[in-house]
Amino acid sequence: MSPATESAEQLFRSAFERLKENAPCLLPAGTAVSQNNVAREAGTDPSALRKTRYPALIREIQAWVAINERQEAAKRQRKAQVKRARKDLADMVLELKTQRDLAQSQNISAQRKVLELLHENARLRARLDDLLPPPERLYK
Repeated sequence: MSPATESAEQLFRSAFERLKENAPCLLPAGTAVSQNNVAREAGTDPSALRKTRYPALIREIQAWVAINERQEAAKRQRKAQVKRARKDLADMVLELKTQRDLAQSQNISAQRKVLELLHENARLRARLDDLLPPPERLYK
């Protein structure tokens, strides 16, 4: 291999490592690792990174991408589960708040009714006292 080929491969490998570590120089942070993005991060045209020239590097990139796709899929699935759980909890909180508000309303109505009945009872006792004279003492 010529020194130019070795330096180009090293350039691609360095770009691959930077993308894996999420510390690219040329591309924005968070750029996905792919064969084309490795070439772009190395500052070359994507067609420069060919399987015929750098078969080992291409296999490494493809293997890394395949492994991380599975990990990302598992991560997305966990996020979806957490999101569903949060939504379920939020729905439960809303339901419990509705139940609490209804119970408070019923409690206030019951308290109001008790007060009304106490006032009516007091009014009726006073009326009864007016209609029935108090008993007289039998012995003086």
